[in-house]
This record gives sequence, C-alpha cells and structure tokens, in this order.
Amino acid sequence: MTMHFPVGSGNHVYIVGEIGLNHNGDVATAKKLMKMAADAGADAVKFQKRNPEVSTPLNMRDKLRVTPWGEMTYLAYRHRVEFGESEYAQIAAYARELGITWFASPWDVDSVAFLENMGVAVHKVASACLSNDDILYALRDTGKPIIASTGMSTWDDVDHAVAVLGKERLILLHATSTYPMPPDEADLLNIPAMKRRYGVPVGYSGHEPGLQISLAAVALGAELIERHITLDRTMWGSDQAASLEPNGFERLVRDIRIIERAMGDGEKKIHAGEEPKIASLRG
Repeated sequence: MTMHFPVGSGNHVYIVGEIGLNHNGDVATAKKLMKMAADAGADAVKFQKRNPEVSTPLNMRDKLRVTPWGEMTYLAYRHRVEFGESEYAQIAAYARELGITWFASPWDVDSVAFLENMGVAVHKVASACLSNDDILYALRDTGKPIIASTGMSTWDDVDHAVAVLGKERLILLHATSTYPMPPDEADLLNIPAMKRRYGVPVGYSGHEPGLQISLAAVALGAELIERHITLDRTMWGSDQAASLEPNGFERLVRDIRIIERAMGDGEKKIHAGEEPKIASLRG
C-alpha cells in the first residue's frame, strides 16, 4: 500500500485520542487533552472542523439550546465551540512540541480546504459524512491519506465510499455510531470481514464504555484504535459520557501494547521458557 502514514502491516497499532468538541471551544482545555493523549502514549489526536454557516442544517439553526454560556441558538452554539485559524495554529505548534500528530474530520468542503491550508498529514471522514460525495471527492483530490469511519452504514454504503476514495491511501474504521454503544451493537467481526472485502488497513473507532471491546478489536486485527477522550466525563457536551478519562485512556494504550506483543507471528514454536519443562515433564 502506497501511503506516507504509519498504519498497516509492519507498524504498531496506531492510537488516536479523539478530542472532537470535548474542548468546548477552549484552547487551554484542548491542550490539556493533547497532553493527556501524549502522556498516555497515543500517536495522534483528532478534532472536528466545521463551517457552521454551511454545515448546520437549516431546521436546526434557530433552535434554542441551553449551554454553559447561556441559552443560544444552535447556530450560535456551533460558532461558540468552533476553532479557527488562530486556534488551530496553536494546536499545530503544541502537537509539534508534544511529538504527536493532529488532524481533524471536516464536515463540509470549506473545512477540507481549511485543513489543507493548515497542513494536516491525514484527513478523516466522520461516519456522518461517509455518504457525502462532495466531501469524499474533495478529500480524495487532496492526495493525502484518508481515514474513513463507517458507522451508520451498510456494505453498499461503504462500497460506494471506497469506490470514490480509492484504496491506495485509505484506512477504514469499523464503527457503530451509538453513544454510548452497548456490547451487542459492536459487531466486531466486521473488522476481519472489512479486511477481506477491501484489502486495506482496518481499524476501530469505539464509543463504548470501558476498554474490553476496543481491546478485543485489536485481537481481531484492528490496526488503528480511535477513542474519545475527556478530562472528566461529567463535563458539558454530548460526547463526554462516551469518552475515556486520563486513567482509562492510559490503561487502553498500555493494554493494546501488551496485546501486540502477545499476538506472535502465527508460527508454532518452542519458547525458551518451555525448554526446562520439556526436560522435566517429557523426560
């Protein structure tokens, strides 16, 4: 596979801390989340980028929403939590300082151009945008590696997105877009099925409480794990409850690395620790 992004055969499981909008429009909070991810050993952090004037549905724009900043329209809220060029310049500089990668999922074509201008190394298709051909074509035309989440989708939906994006620089993520996700909606066998169907690196984007399902995804061959992260699950915001706090995310990274070591190479062999047992038990 031709791509300048370290996911797939021969690389360790790539771990992404999904910040999304859990920063609540505050750069200082975003930096704390970035530091949390870096300290845990993550490879990257991910944000979301919107042009609220374009991406906010017309039927939602004027609906009132109670927020920590008072009651405001949904459109005003979207503007309140959105980062612009100044904020993302700070994020990019801090990511370099921490030694991690940052990228974002664009929710409209304007945001694809914005992220290209910011020099991201990779783009992300959010599950909600997998059926948006305008975004898919704009991302394909960047020539950058693309990570695509597949929640809320059938095989036909994924087939279409793969046909548009091409396979050369593509990483697919199995996902279920329930927040938080119960175990019986995880469908983890889609990970090996997706590998067989498309022949591209496949990962998992999880929205479940706890760690077990994400760790099982690694054992089933997931090559990238993305989990939402938060400083505190009781913070305001729709994604906070399905996010991992610092201790949980640190344990996730630790356990993924242990599973990687435990997978082996598929060859049945006698290990050094077994040799004394051969002498004593087999005679």
